[in-house]
Amino acid sequence: MANNNIGPRRLVVGAHYGLRDWMAQRVTAIIMAVYTVIILVSFLSGTNFSYEGWAGLFAHQWFRLATFVTFLALLYHAWVGMRNIWMDYCTKSVALRLVLQVATIAWLIGCAGWAAQIIWRA
Repeated sequence: MANNNIGPRRLVVGAHYGLRDWMAQRVTAIIMAVYTVIILVSFLSGTNFSYEGWAGLFAHQWFRLATFVTFLALLYHAWVGMRNIWMDYCTKSVALRLVLQVATIAWLIGCAGWAAQIIWRA
């Protein structure tokens, strides 16, 4: 009987084996890098470094949307990293790992709500 545990025909079972997580980390990192460039260009080309200047920048709907998309990318980036830490390094107890993952999800959802409130506050 052939051994299916090596080579391209190996049997892979379990949660999250690589490519999707790797791509998510790269895509979210690119989104954050593009936003950083936008912020730097806005900052370096601007002359009004007061509250009114920043409020004027955030008055544009496209800038608010870009900021929120970047926050979502940051939160998903953090989720992938934290989930991998909880799964790989922290504990062998499934119950404790589940509690840590749920706490992480709750914290990240709370951060997303807080970001939305800050960005779209009247």
